[in-house]
Amino acid sequence: MKKNFTLKLFVLVAIAAFTACKKSSVQPTPEPPKPDPVTPVTATRKELSLDSIFLYAKDVYYWNTNLPTYGDFNPRRFTSLSKDLDNYNAELLEIAKYSNSMEYKTTSTAPKYSYIFDRTNKNPTAFNSKDQLAVDLLGNGNDIGVRIVSYLTSNSNSSPYYPFITAVYQGSPADLAGLKRGWYISKINGQSYGANYSAESSSLNTALSGTNVQLDLINYLTKATKSVTLTKAVYKSSPIYTKKIYDAGGKKIGYLNFARFSMLSTPGRNPSDTNLDPVFAEFAAANVTDLIVDLRYNGGGYVSTAEYMINLIAPSALNGKVMYTEYYNSKMQNKQATIMRNQPLLDINDKIQYVNGRIANYFDDADYSTTANTAKFDKKGGLNTIQNVVFIVSGNTASASELVINSLKPYVNVKTVGATTYGKPIGFFPVTIENRYDVYFSMFETKNSLGQGGYFNGITPDYDEANASAYPNLWDDPTHDFGDVKEAYLDQALKVLAPSTTVQPIGAKLAGTEMMTNTMNKLSRTKITGKRNIGKGEFVGMVSSPRRKGQ
Repeated sequence: MKKNFTLKLFVLVAIAAFTACKKSSVQPTPEPPKPDPVTPVTATRKELSLDSIFLYAKDVYYWNTNLPTYGDFNPRRFTSLSKDLDNYNAELLEIAKYSNSMEYKTTSTAPKYSYIFDRTNKNPTAFNSKDQLAVDLLGNGNDIGVRIVSYLTSNSNSSPYYPFITAVYQGSPADLAGLKRGWYISKINGQSYGANYSAESSSLNTALSGTNVQLDLINYLTKATKSVTLTKAVYKSSPIYTKKIYDAGGKKIGYLNFARFSMLSTPGRNPSDTNLDPVFAEFAAANVTDLIVDLRYNGGGYVSTAEYMINLIAPSALNGKVMYTEYYNSKMQNKQATIMRNQPLLDINDKIQYVNGRIANYFDDADYSTTANTAKFDKKGGLNTIQNVVFIVSGNTASASELVINSLKPYVNVKTVGATTYGKPIGFFPVTIENRYDVYFSMFETKNSLGQGGYFNGITPDYDEANASAYPNLWDDPTHDFGDVKEAYLDQALKVLAPSTTVQPIGAKLAGTEMMTNTMNKLSRTKITGKRNIGKGEFVGMVSSPRRKGQ
């Protein structure tokens, strides 16, 4: 709805920040903007929100000192697109261009880290699978439940390809129908796919996002076929793809494939988690000494859950030692980001809190100092025997996943296997405008106890598939299911922990760790290129919140 105000610009901008967010009893005092050549005397709702996005960035953006003045930036110029959200995203991209190239590249169409979320899509029934993630951070899905990557047989986008199921979301229609990684799609609704990626990818996406989808599938290794009809549905999904325990000549190795750092089932000062706790209790009971944590498709999530996983892995001897530190910009640390008075400081249940009768807010009641935002080890669970950890990673491994790896490195023997990670040592919490849009500005950088971080270009693995001469068979192998000792990434991880040792899953028949060999019908690791289909991939981010004063 449009509203007109006849005010001088410096008053207008102050109110813009106030009215574009949740109500507060105290108005902000943002930096007065540089006057424009022609001072506007009216403002639409959209213009006020455009003002707010820039003014918040001036206070909270990690690279805020690189931003120009209000007048030079002119946030109200972003009005040419038909949808408000598209205009806001265009402004956010322009803000990212001032980040000293950390989250903006010359070919970028969106910031690497910052983004805006429309809260009206929070209800899973509102999801459009072509535009939304298959499963959100709360475990909500609204689709058929398959993660599809098309593997091209050459480096040409016009080459033949295999639309592989690389993961199945737990609780989804695909999961209930028994679909697994290792199968690829030959037909959808009777239409054949696999001849020409560039000609078929759009149609493939459209077909997969339908309400009723008939899939003809082929198991790549066995050549078995099946046909299923899946109906799109709303479902809840566990973040655990699979977990196993292996025996390697008497050594017990635990394996966990973790999809996302969803919110803990019981957050707060005495946390617990119905997903992670049983897995690590099982590892403890089996006297597991070495771990393989598969984060290849884990784009991050809640920092509190990443912390919890670290505390499940780490020995109790580390209690009280520094795990990692969050570094906000100097304006935030020095209590100058007064605009944050307009953001209510909500509790863990997203409810308003009160301090002395007023609404708690992110300025008066939050502490952005490094001292307050330094996490320390606090052992959880009964697994206290871990000596080595191998993380399986890829370009989809980001943010909270990278935080786990980086935080453990100073204390535990950590190795990584796979491909270079996404590169996101940056975290955020939402700034809400219009009571509708959550703006996730890049807000803080994380570093471990040794001050190590800065992996903006990703963490290069110790056993890197890019080094084809050293690891010719190392790739994200879609022909084997998670936990199969012949799957290429897992095979290498097991070789790191138990070289020249026969490995078998406990409770299963003997299975060797030999690497698969190329036969006439095998995909060659050096001749394939993975192309993600459906949506925008897994969530990429690290959601945190500053410590409250006195905590």
